[in-house]
Amino acid sequence: MDKEKARKEIQELSRQIEEHNYRYYVLDQPTIADKEYDDLLKCLLDLENKFPDLRDPNSPSQRVGTKVSVAAPTVNHKTKMYSLDNTYSMEELKEWEERVHKGLDTKQVEYVAELKIDGVSAALTYENGEFILGATRGDGLVGEDVTHNIRTIRSVPLKLKPFKQDKFPKVLEVRAEIYMRRKDFDALNKERKKNEEILFANPRNATSGSLKLLDSRITAERNLQSFVHSFGVLQGGEPYKTHWEFLKKAQQYSFCVNPNNRLCKNFEAVIDYCQEFQNKRSSIPYDIDGVVIKVNSLAQQNQLGATLKIPRWAVAYKFPAHQVTTKVKDIVVQVGRTGVLTPVAELEPVECAGVTISRATLHNFDEVKRLDVKVGDCVLLERAGDVIPKIVKVVESNSKTKVRAFAVPKQCPECGGLVTKDKTEQVAYRCFNPSCPKQLERGLIHFASRMAMDIEGLGEAVVVQLIEKKMVKDLADIYFLEKEDFLRLELFKDRKANSLIAAIEASKKQPLSRLLYGLGIMNIGEKAAYVFAQKFGTMDHLRKAKKEDFEKIYEIGPIMAESIKKFFSQRSTKQLIKKFKQAGVNLLEPVVKRQGSKLEGKKFIFTGELSKFTRGQAEALVQKVGGEVVSSVSKNTEYVVVGANPGSKYDKAMRLGIKIINEKEFQELINE
Repeated sequence: MDKEKARKEIQELSRQIEEHNYRYYVLDQPTIADKEYDDLLKCLLDLENKFPDLRDPNSPSQRVGTKVSVAAPTVNHKTKMYSLDNTYSMEELKEWEERVHKGLDTKQVEYVAELKIDGVSAALTYENGEFILGATRGDGLVGEDVTHNIRTIRSVPLKLKPFKQDKFPKVLEVRAEIYMRRKDFDALNKERKKNEEILFANPRNATSGSLKLLDSRITAERNLQSFVHSFGVLQGGEPYKTHWEFLKKAQQYSFCVNPNNRLCKNFEAVIDYCQEFQNKRSSIPYDIDGVVIKVNSLAQQNQLGATLKIPRWAVAYKFPAHQVTTKVKDIVVQVGRTGVLTPVAELEPVECAGVTISRATLHNFDEVKRLDVKVGDCVLLERAGDVIPKIVKVVESNSKTKVRAFAVPKQCPECGGLVTKDKTEQVAYRCFNPSCPKQLERGLIHFASRMAMDIEGLGEAVVVQLIEKKMVKDLADIYFLEKEDFLRLELFKDRKANSLIAAIEASKKQPLSRLLYGLGIMNIGEKAAYVFAQKFGTMDHLRKAKKEDFEKIYEIGPIMAESIKKFFSQRSTKQLIKKFKQAGVNLLEPVVKRQGSKLEGKKFIFTGELSKFTRGQAEALVQKVGGEVVSSVSKNTEYVVVGANPGSKYDKAMRLGIKIINEKEFQELINE
């Protein structure tokens, strides 16, 4: 066979095999027997082996998997993969609906209800209809590149199916849930038990582990499935007006979309859907733990916007949690990084929804008193939202044995320091000893976390050893450690020690906002730390500021202002900052040079699809010239920049008489 004939034969075989994959894995309507399918695949493999230069990276033959030599690299998501806010009752769900109506100033809202699959979130990217990248959600901003494993999932198209005369978008990123059916999970664990391997706890755990394997040939054997549920990026294609429109388009492209999705014309239909599938839960062949409800109109989604962590236009309704009973073996006290004491129940191990639970938080000492829980009591345990273990009530009291009620300790169980009730938090008891080793342990783990100073390798096991050996007494001490210090720790050799030293050195360059967040100041989260750093620019300016300076900042309330002022007034904080300076840690927030002051403080809003810039690029340009990007239109907004198919923000701007400009005018304004 000559090369040109082989090329045509390979293309035709690939087309046939992908069509059969689509009919089997997406439509569940196979048209040929397994033997016939295997014969087609064998013919394709034989031809590709004879003509290896004709093998396409997205050939159906590549689904069998390969082995990679290194761990998955990280991927920066083009748009943030948000997590969802959870509701656990119909009352909470209706409260969310009320917030939606209030945010839109209308009750005319359509919703889409979807089953909440208990799987692993992934972003799938296609360029001109061809699959190029598969990444895990990670922290929402950065995930892991697992393309080699995603390729093995037969319900994920490697090439999109053409629909009529439509051109594929230049870039299309869809969001999917990767999952494992219960029957496949049971078969996998049966095989692992036979081979005396550790069993997976549940299908989600098995799916997550499968996506992170270096050898995708093993992943291919585990029969993972996928459902596409939303999109993240659309470039060069006709924009969607509704979420339901996107789902229909995704089906046309040959993505697997959950057939149980439902367009709900009103909220009563949403509630009916939740109740229907709560009753059908056990009959679904894969694990679901609730329902996801989304506002259907994309214009209304844009109008509602998002917080730092969650979209306001979507919510998860979690099915009632699984409950079991067990006995309380002991009640211990755990010390957090801010010194707060938390009572924790040690339990007789019990399985609940596929997970063995041996500990459950009691939240605070008022909760212990309310439950009247004591050692030896039989309690009702619940996995709230199928995730968090919680003691609901005492089923059988152990009062016959005259066990004393649990009392608030007068001394810290970790350092012996004095325990007092925090005046700012009525239910919190706190150890105020700044040298408490447990506070330092939790604080250092937080300091090294990805969203703070991002010191890879400085995990809990290392931190515990450093504190036990008294090698660190505060957060800044890690910057004075040397290679020989780490070699004294367990499991450390040259390579590991060198890597950690390099990670610590690299963390010195992190911006002030990351350092502030890493310090673990009470009530100061990631967003607040960024706001403070942007406002004051340097650690010295921030340290010298007064409480009233903090309260003048729009995003900062009196509690945050009090917390940060109290932190900087402590003598130990001054010593800590001095040590950071000595170590060469960056104490500045990067300042982008501004081209002029004409737009200083001016508020901008973007609506519609931009063609000259990405939304991120446009927002960066505004910040560069001293402007501010806001999420909702008000009388204080100076400019509304309009792209193609603008949403309701455009209409509101027209009503308020706010200046509306197009992309060309925006570019000219910035260039001035």
